[in-house]
Amino acid sequence: MHNVEANGASIPALGMGTWTLEGEACASLVADALALGYRHIDTAAAYKNEQAVGEGLRASGVSRDDIFVTTKAWWTDLAAGDLRRSAEDSLRRLGLDYVNLLLIHWPNPEIPLKESIAALNKVKADGLARHIGVSNFPTALVAEALALTDEPLVANQVENHPYLDQRKVYEACRAAGMAMTSYCPIYRGGGLLSEPVVQAAASAHGKTPGQIVLRWHVQQDGIVAIPRTSKKERLAENIDVFDFALSDAEMAGITALRGKAPRICDYAFSPKWDAA
Repeated sequence: MHNVEANGASIPALGMGTWTLEGEACASLVADALALGYRHIDTAAAYKNEQAVGEGLRASGVSRDDIFVTTKAWWTDLAAGDLRRSAEDSLRRLGLDYVNLLLIHWPNPEIPLKESIAALNKVKADGLARHIGVSNFPTALVAEALALTDEPLVANQVENHPYLDQRKVYEACRAAGMAMTSYCPIYRGGGLLSEPVVQAAASAHGKTPGQIVLRWHVQQDGIVAIPRTSKKERLAENIDVFDFALSDAEMAGITALRGKAPRICDYAFSPKWDAA
């Protein structure tokens, strides 16, 4: 496992996403992930599973200091008082004194970004979060957030996989020293995993197609991937991507898939995305 260094944060390059996982199944998968060597767990207030994630953290027996925990404030909770309350509620549900990273989950044009970023800064200053960042921010909003913040922003978590062209956001993150965290990193499996370029690399390296795509993410500077799975055996597969490297040609071949499929996560409240 390697870590991505981003504006003072050291973020494990492969984390466990927990979106859609709930209850006992979520708690036991979190504990399983930590037993397998994961040290980065991603959740959010909106996932309604922070309590289960906290149970999994405690059940694992892994020292709190060794685990990087990310959570997020929902887009309707970005006014100053609401964001503060969201952070406090998340900590209470998780059973933690602090999270390693608190993100604005989605931007909200109805609430001044200046107010949200100031509240995020205060949450960090008061020790509720070690680091702060954003999620689902296109480049214009990344620039605006950077101009408004006093504290470093360490990450922008966005949908990212070989089918989606995120070059502009990636370049904006790199220029600012931020990590870009990829959610839905293997798309929805299926078509992407059966692409000839992915299949050929899997054969060449004796790895699964999913491992090839995750390797494509973590082999790029400043990219963190947080695949979600509901299967314990897939947890082990997903983290086993640090003992080989893709060639430049393999990386380029996978990158060349961009633009082949639409976004998975696009909602009525989504911001105006960067044009490809």
